[in-house]
Amino acid sequence: MKLKRLLFILTASTLCDGSSAATNKEPTAASPGYQVNFDKIEIGKVPDDFMVLEGGFVVREEKGNRFLELPGAPLETFGVLFGPTLDGEAAVSVRIFGTARGRRAPSFAVGLSGQGGYKLQVAAAKKVIEIYKGEELVASAPYTWESGTWTTLKLELRKKSPEEWTVQGKGWNEKMTEPKEWMLKFTDKATPIAGRASVWGNPYSGEPIRFDDFQVHAIGPR
Repeated sequence: MKLKRLLFILTASTLCDGSSAATNKEPTAASPGYQVNFDKIEIGKVPDDFMVLEGGFVVREEKGNRFLELPGAPLETFGVLFGPTLDGEAAVSVRIFGTARGRRAPSFAVGLSGQGGYKLQVAAAKKVIEIYKGEELVASAPYTWESGTWTTLKLELRKKSPEEWTVQGKGWNEKMTEPKEWMLKFTDKATPIAGRASVWGNPYSGEPIRFDDFQVHAIGPR
């Protein structure tokens, strides 16, 4: 266990912009162990440690701000894995920007535990925020998404007991402060698999989806 924690600290202390974050303690909820804001990533590229599963993700820039962008076509769900591999309590947050066109609106998500793990998804057209385990919908709550604004999604994985894990999520747009309470939760009796964090998007509206301010951290003892 000590070796796993040391490996995580060494991995997470190197940021994608090439800088080093020296630390002598485990990352906490207030101190992300891994973060990317793309300011020093070349336009038209993706960070070297990102694994694009499918989709034309590249770094773009608008008004001096760089972000990862998924094109508005084709209309499929595409994803990217990023950050260190984690096998315990963890949290991920990402800011995401999308635009509706008429009645068509995008869906987008953040995830933990790899490609087939947990996902917190906003399905804008259905006005819901959802948690998926793999392809299975396991929790849902009403959610009103606002077109043309940045939305932060935060997903957290906690060990509730030796036999149970709590997966919880929330979302809020740039005009709001972070909600104190989680919007939806799911209790899983299966031990989560080790895996990396992820982002996902489906540009149902035909407009690009943008992702920025990636943060991932392992959660230490409470």
